[in-house]
Amino acid sequence: MFRKLKYTFIGRPLKSLTDGEGGLLGKLQALAMLSSDALSSIAYGPEQVILVLVSLSPLAIWWSLPIGIFVLLLLASLTISYRQIIHAYPQGGGAYMVTRENLSPELGLIAGGSLLVDYMLTVAVSVASGADAITAAIPALHPYNLHISIFLVCLLMLLNLRGLKESASSLMIPVYLFIFSTVFLLLYGVFQLFTGSLNYQATSTIGQTVPSLSIVLLLRAFTSGSASLTGVEAISNAVPFFKTPKEKNAAQTLTIMSLILGFLFAGITFLNYWMGITPQHGETILSQMAKGILGDSFFGHASYYLFQFSTALILAVAANTGFSAFPMLSYNMAKNKYMPHLFMEKGDRLGYSNGILTLAFGAMILLLIFNGNTERLIPLYTIGVFVPFALSQTGMIRHWKKEKGANFLKSAFANILGAIICYAIVLILLLFRLGDIWPFFPIILVLTFLFLSIHNHYQKVAKQLRLYEGIEKRTYDGNLVLVLVGNVTRVSIGAINYAQSIGDEVLAMHISTKETAEKDQEILQEFADYFPNITLKNINTSYRDIITPSVKYVKRIAQEAKQKNYTVTVLVPQFIPNKPWQNILHNQMSLKLKYALRWHEDVVVASYSYHLKE
Repeated sequence: MFRKLKYTFIGRPLKSLTDGEGGLLGKLQALAMLSSDALSSIAYGPEQVILVLVSLSPLAIWWSLPIGIFVLLLLASLTISYRQIIHAYPQGGGAYMVTRENLSPELGLIAGGSLLVDYMLTVAVSVASGADAITAAIPALHPYNLHISIFLVCLLMLLNLRGLKESASSLMIPVYLFIFSTVFLLLYGVFQLFTGSLNYQATSTIGQTVPSLSIVLLLRAFTSGSASLTGVEAISNAVPFFKTPKEKNAAQTLTIMSLILGFLFAGITFLNYWMGITPQHGETILSQMAKGILGDSFFGHASYYLFQFSTALILAVAANTGFSAFPMLSYNMAKNKYMPHLFMEKGDRLGYSNGILTLAFGAMILLLIFNGNTERLIPLYTIGVFVPFALSQTGMIRHWKKEKGANFLKSAFANILGAIICYAIVLILLLFRLGDIWPFFPIILVLTFLFLSIHNHYQKVAKQLRLYEGIEKRTYDGNLVLVLVGNVTRVSIGAINYAQSIGDEVLAMHISTKETAEKDQEILQEFADYFPNITLKNINTSYRDIITPSVKYVKRIAQEAKQKNYTVTVLVPQFIPNKPWQNILHNQMSLKLKYALRWHEDVVVASYSYHLKE
């Protein structure tokens, strides 16, 4: 039953041999899968700039133009930098690998931990924004906003568990619909501007003095606008997912994405200034712009609703960037032994399913904690991406210094510029948004400690398992097999027969309690009838616990066997029900005994399984 459901929702297992070009992404698919986060941010990034500026006065809106230029400058710097990262670190890992290799492992963990949390926030923010768009169109669903968000996370999780290619193919329609509809909107707006159909209604002229305007306000507006650049790093984390030549295809996809993002951001910022649009309660700036450009005709209304539909779709599927980048980053961190090795395992559909499941679970926890409120999530989202941005830029400066020596400045110019801007954004967030972003710091502190603890554990394990000169082979004089007997059944008889085939000496043990004293005498007699030559040790206990006396007796037997140079094998009989669900009907005492005995280093714990047919 479970297998049928799994095949229905996730699909049948794929052979590892198909994990070649057929399971990887071309540029069109990769653009759809990895750019949705970055592209969707233009639905709220330019608006965040305006919201900060109009908090002083609508006259300040013209400042969105120079601020937009600085955002585009940062985008260019990040694009150049991440293209360099793709070629320098084609194994993926992005900011984590760059920081780890060029700065320090500890700073690399801060970058990696920041991105892991940020990808969870990406999913949470994106599905919450998508749910907001859905409930705005259908107000009756507003009480179920959180439920819709969690449903969208589960839907994207299942989509990604089915495999990369299927996920990317499913996302091509919403992503390209949004790109084409937004590009059409902007080009149509520019056409109307040149033909005189789009009147100049700016709230102020460029360069006009704005009373009480401060550098602090402009810096806050800039950091808010920089939210449009979240998701730019995702492609550098997912280079191994590309078809060959991987680095070339990944770098070209990043460039295409950045050009589209830059064009959309610049177009929206400029047309918003030209049209003099100010924030209105219940309607986004982008929606107002679309209405103003498309007009009141039938074509205008149809185009407007198509555009709004595409915006809602891109916001909902933007979460998929996290689903592709998080598993690859966790794979790289697990490969370096900073995360559990289970994150390196591929699932039936050749995806890193443990990473996908962890991301979905983390995103749902965030949605529940913040009740799906995007305004509370976005500040954490921003600091989570700009910390690794800043560290990766610094790492690339160090990389070029090692590669080029004294002539590194030419290659590192974009990184230096990007580092200055990114550190400035982090500083501004610390100064003016600390009340919103403070949870980020204890989370990263705990994650870094956890990563180091995991790494320390793996190092200790490797040290203890490693072969070295001087290790002597040990020979034993025999094997003592101790069989735990609860009742005399086919299971225990089969276990004794097996024990006799592998042991030089066989003992049996039974635990008696006051409640079962009469039945225990029958068991002892029945055992003696079947196996007159095997000693059955009956241990009486005044308590209902049979595990503690069993462990004590095993320890005593192990000490005696050690003096005789014997090994000790504890054989635990168990029966396996015909159907898996039937396990819950039994007490699983054999599992409890095996778990308790596994911590004793002088014994080997083995199972004898008897399979029921009905």
